[in-house]
Amino acid sequence: MAMVIAAARTATHHGTGPARAVELASRAARACLAQAQVSPSSVGVLINVGVYRESNTFEPALAALVQKEVGINLDYIADPVPAAGFSFDLMNGACGVLNAVQLAQSLLDTGSAERVLITAADVHPGGDARRDPAYPYADLAGAFLLQRSADPDAGFGPVSVYAGDGPGDTEGYLDTAAMGSDGRSRITVRRTEGHAARRSALAAACTAGYAREHDIDLDRTLVVGPHAAQDPAVDGAREPHTAAPVLGYLQALAAPRPKDCDRLLMVAAGAGPSAACVAYRPEGW
Repeated sequence: MAMVIAAARTATHHGTGPARAVELASRAARACLAQAQVSPSSVGVLINVGVYRESNTFEPALAALVQKEVGINLDYIADPVPAAGFSFDLMNGACGVLNAVQLAQSLLDTGSAERVLITAADVHPGGDARRDPAYPYADLAGAFLLQRSADPDAGFGPVSVYAGDGPGDTEGYLDTAAMGSDGRSRITVRRTEGHAARRSALAAACTAGYAREHDIDLDRTLVVGPHAAQDPAVDGAREPHTAAPVLGYLQALAAPRPKDCDRLLMVAAGAGPSAACVAYRPEGW
């Protein structure tokens, strides 16, 4: 099974200038490679799942820009590693990281790649979320570096995706009718009243459903939910978005392991409404 061999998160702080999604994702990616003590050329595939970007940039794919910043297989003649250096964006909001984990498992299981790097970064289009009180998300990035585990009992289980009932209650878009001359620095995020409670209820229902489907004892499982605990890197008025699973994972492993827990259950829930769940057993648990 695929397992995390390194994970990192990074955020902007006051006085560091405008936030850039590529810069944040690249810093998290480089931190992962440094933790794992592997070179950028050892990454077979890079998947970027961030949604909000500076200046509302959507082309070219941000994954390609992150690949360039990190230095992953930039010269095919000098570094002709088969299937190395392939990158692409995969965008599905808050569930993006777990969708990428599902895809990474397929790539690793089939031998299409030896390592897969997943990056998630969101920044306000204007480059600083703190200047927009109505914008809900933190300028934050996270990254996972995955490879196959030599321990058959460690790593990720199957990823399950669920659709919630009713219409979506969260949406983010560029309002072209109202953007004016500064549209590249603006974004509209609409969330209906009670969206947080509905998201929590969906996450809880999917957690219970996943446990039944895969015969998981929740009394022996540490659930890493969509509401990651407060982190010093995150502005208290903001919440993590696509990087939330990475942040939750890091917080879970940094804290003392609860007695009798032998696995994590990562849960993400967001617009759609939709949710995704996956079990994970760290090596040594």
